[in-house]
Amino acid sequence: MYSKQVLDHFEHPRFAGELPDPTVRVDVENPVCGDRLRLALRIEKNKIVEVRFKAMGCVPSMACASRLAEMLSATSLEHARTLRREDLIESLGGLPDASAHAAYLAMDALCQALRSL
Repeated sequence: MYSKQVLDHFEHPRFAGELPDPTVRVDVENPVCGDRLRLALRIEKNKIVEVRFKAMGCVPSMACASRLAEMLSATSLEHARTLRREDLIESLGGLPDASAHAAYLAMDALCQALRSL
């Protein structure tokens, strides 16, 4: 049902936890299913130098949050602004249609964080 990449990120999440004194922190929630995601970034000289997330939800929501954090780690804000939901899904080996909400949640968090800078 889920790709090996999705299961790996779910079982071994990257960059999970709280980030003390982030430059930006956002909390997003899917009102339909109740999945929640907190994304925190520390930014220095237009580069994301630290990223952490906390998520509560289904397997794909956890995996999307973990993979997004991995994609954002040590990247420029310019690059972060070019990331698309399709990039996230593809990097996870795909998601079932019923799980697409997980990628929307992760990308909503990123867009909200970037807008608040």
